[in-house]
Amino acid sequence: MTNIPQILIRKLQEHSRLSREDIGEIGSLSCSTRELKPNEDLIRQGDDPSVSVLILSGMVARYHLLPNGGRQYLSFHMTGDMPDSQALFVDRMDHAVCAIGAALVASLPHKELLAIFNRRPSVAFAIWRETLIDAAIFREAITNNSARSMPARMAHLFCEIFYRARASGLATGFAFAVPVSLVQLGEALGMSIATVNRTLHELRVSRAMDFQNGELIVRNWRKLTEIGEFDPHYLHLKKPPPL
Repeated sequence: MTNIPQILIRKLQEHSRLSREDIGEIGSLSCSTRELKPNEDLIRQGDDPSVSVLILSGMVARYHLLPNGGRQYLSFHMTGDMPDSQALFVDRMDHAVCAIGAALVASLPHKELLAIFNRRPSVAFAIWRETLIDAAIFREAITNNSARSMPARMAHLFCEIFYRARASGLATGFAFAVPVSLVQLGEALGMSIATVNRTLHELRVSRAMDFQNGELIVRNWRKLTEIGEFDPHYLHLKKPPPL
């Protein structure tokens, strides 16, 4: 079994039970890989893709392209995620996906995935559950950007990214590479650059976290979760990561 199916299996097992037969079917998937440059689009709004993407390394983001050329980032995704799995169930993509920093992705043919779903419905349920968790992240982002203070808004986003990285084994200590620019951070959180800088300063002063040069450093996890009003239950993970 290649490394690529193992990454997908590990991810799905965070929230779903897979049998030996399920794992064997996932291991039979064919795939091709693609290296992405920073900010390179992987999927554009309006596309009707015939493959689903699995992130092998790096980070990508979903975004809406606005009429003025600006972007509203909707969610960030890391190794093991399938950021366009909805394309298995809808005809056209209503958002775009781009790399945040350099990234490596694998393409999994829809025809093969759908054939596996027919043979192993439990695999279909696991990937469908992945899309439901994505929907929960979207709902949380709506609440975050509309109902929380600026420090809480930013702290919550960093809590989510760090918690998911720890759960996936991508972060073992209290530092994690998050190659998001300040402009992208503002576009994700509905903040101007001035507000982004001011909010980052407030979080540094609190000694809960720091974020510089694309690296997130969690200095006090409990305090950061309190500031961000972060409750991870919406991520629906079977086993919380050690924190």
